[in-house]
Amino acid sequence: MSSPEGVLQVLRTELRAAGITYKELARRIDMSESSVKRMFGQKDMALSRLAQICKAAGVAMDDVLRGAADLKPYANTLTLTQEKSLTANPHLLLMATCCLGHWTLEQVLETYALTEPECIGLLAELDRLGLIELKPLNRYSLRVSNAFHWLPDGPVQQYFREHVVADYFGGSFDGPGETLMCLPARLSLPSAQELAARIQQLAGDLARMHQNDRRLAAPERDGFTLLVGFRSWEFGAFTALRRPSAPPHQTGPRKM
Repeated sequence: MSSPEGVLQVLRTELRAAGITYKELARRIDMSESSVKRMFGQKDMALSRLAQICKAAGVAMDDVLRGAADLKPYANTLTLTQEKSLTANPHLLLMATCCLGHWTLEQVLETYALTEPECIGLLAELDRLGLIELKPLNRYSLRVSNAFHWLPDGPVQQYFREHVVADYFGGSFDGPGETLMCLPARLSLPSAQELAARIQQLAGDLARMHQNDRRLAAPERDGFTLLVGFRSWEFGAFTALRRPSAPPHQTGPRKM
């Protein structure tokens, strides 16, 4: 049985294939563009509304429902072996990151010093690993869900910690849309758990915006990375200043 999320996923795909933007769809069904975006963002839609949209877009409703029924449940993570394969080859990890960002082969070739045969070989390896499904003309579709994340403290996270974190935080964070915060707080465990849940919601919002903005032209988008950590922690240099008679180290959860 098709899930509402699956129906909307297939419907978005059909609309993109037909070249119909949210703005154009809004015009055809006499709604505001913001209302259309909100309707798709709610991840649920009445059958009467679905039928109206399909008719306005020239898309067969039966095809949408059939496509949603055929959707396979995608994994939220890779296996340990799969992640080890990625980190063993930085070029493969780069291509995986590009695929997760929905880059085309042409965009990768324009941006990075990789040859076309090398890129095709990397795509074939990602297909073998199960991250993507390689299609004709070197196109692909992801075989992981929108909620995809790397294994906690797995090979990719360890690689990022060793090679990426210092480079990431080396920036000034003063560009348009950029921000950096370090907010210490003393919280109860229930409060910490509530905030952790909200961070997960934020990750979901990022995935939704990333998906919606795929319809925009490449020059209208830029590469942003959200790096969030939340743990019970005290800076080592501060811990060294603690009095010998101070209570045991209990700083409470802090956001970094």
